[in-house]
Amino acid sequence: MKILLVYPKYPETFWGFQHALKLVAKTAAYPPLGLLTVAAMLPEKWEKKLVDMNATNLTEKDIIWADYVFISAMVVQGKSVKEIIARCKKLNTKIVAGGPVFTTGYDEFDGVDHFVLGETEVILPSFLSDLEKGCARHIYIADEFPDITQSPIPSWSLIDLRKYSAMPIQYSRGCPFNCEFCDIIILNGHNPRTKDTEQVLAELESLYANGWREAVFFVDDNFIGNKKKLKKEVLPAIIEWMKERNYPFTFLTESSVNLADDDELMRLMVEAGFNRVFIGIETPNEESLEECNKFQNKNRDLVASVKKIQNYGLEVQGGFIVGFDSDPLSIFKNQVSFIQKSGIVTAMVGLLNAPRGTQLYHRLEKENRLLKGMSGDNMDFSMNFIPKMNHDTLINGYKHILNTIYSPSQYYERIKTFLKEFKPERKGRRSKLQYYHLRALFKSMWLLGVRGKGKRYYWNFIASVLLKHPRSFPLSVTLTVYGFHFRKVVDKYIEIPNKNILDMEQASS
Repeated sequence: MKILLVYPKYPETFWGFQHALKLVAKTAAYPPLGLLTVAAMLPEKWEKKLVDMNATNLTEKDIIWADYVFISAMVVQGKSVKEIIARCKKLNTKIVAGGPVFTTGYDEFDGVDHFVLGETEVILPSFLSDLEKGCARHIYIADEFPDITQSPIPSWSLIDLRKYSAMPIQYSRGCPFNCEFCDIIILNGHNPRTKDTEQVLAELESLYANGWREAVFFVDDNFIGNKKKLKKEVLPAIIEWMKERNYPFTFLTESSVNLADDDELMRLMVEAGFNRVFIGIETPNEESLEECNKFQNKNRDLVASVKKIQNYGLEVQGGFIVGFDSDPLSIFKNQVSFIQKSGIVTAMVGLLNAPRGTQLYHRLEKENRLLKGMSGDNMDFSMNFIPKMNHDTLINGYKHILNTIYSPSQYYERIKTFLKEFKPERKGRRSKLQYYHLRALFKSMWLLGVRGKGKRYYWNFIASVLLKHPRSFPLSVTLTVYGFHFRKVVDKYIEIPNKNILDMEQASS
């Protein structure tokens, strides 16, 4: 059996980092961990190829070669998914589809021969058994959340690691919280399920053996969902593993803001090599936090929590949302103020949307406010429901946020605020200037310091960092490159007239 695993193309988005990657000679941010794991579960005798369309082209020759094309994707990749399906059908190659976009919306995709929905470990074996017998059904749906200690080491040999800026691994699935707009609890459940410590080390060792020496992204829904196991077993083991190999990696992950309440956990994470963490802040408005069940963020000084995490040596990246029913007209000004004061440089602000199957989706459906379709793009100005706030007011306020926080003056000022709080670890490779930093520096000097609109702010910032925070210069270069990408993404959408945005939303309903 010949299996072609295909990962669809991402559009140009905030988290795609397409513009930034060009400056460091990378083609994609991360490889498709799901498909690499699926590949490791397929029979060893089967031939396997993987095409990540974010790193290389999918050719007709690839499709013709395969007996089956396996596709996995997220919602934002939906357009590319449909194009792949059409190409496969034209060439009479059968399709097997799974992953988040299909698990919650498989009925939106025609032409797929077999849907394998839910977590791979629990449902793929049944499908493969039926496939070999020649009696595979159209739809397979997992009816439980599996024990992920059964998950194999991903098949790294199927990709060219050099094309990526970071490698993904997964320690846990599931999140203990209950945010109304989040589909994680639908896809992966409330109870955080974890891998064994030995399993985590084996996956790190596999990357190390394959020559990887850069960032590793723990793509957990909430890395600190099981704090006790992290502190007693996993992090101490990673610390020892990293010491023995002279700190070959840096780590980043996703967490809830209550990380700030656990000093020991932050200390261990930093000692293990973590230097970045994404946190869903969402909003500084307490009523909106109450509305969306984001109780872990309530009744706390969020700016102080962020700065405490930064003090420990973890750069906080933040997710923010506007468009809650409880948002006051002052929300736009308040969001900008919070982002600037907190020093969250990578601040992803999006309009609220209701992913299919979430509590928010069902509530809005009952209120007859739901519109069909959701792009999955965090910043394309689309919403899949009718907001309480006047549409034009909401869109104009949102545009104001993006235009402000990613203007050169505000962006560089935010990095300075962050650097005042950031206390990085001094160990290992983490403070060293790498070749790609120099490449990014020289390219950013041309694009931002010579051709850019904010030339004066750029040079003032570079001078300030060299004088006040020289140890953080490599990180500062990276953040300027990120800012170049973010501004490009913002500019792509900012000039779209509000009427056109409303027309697009109504057309999807």
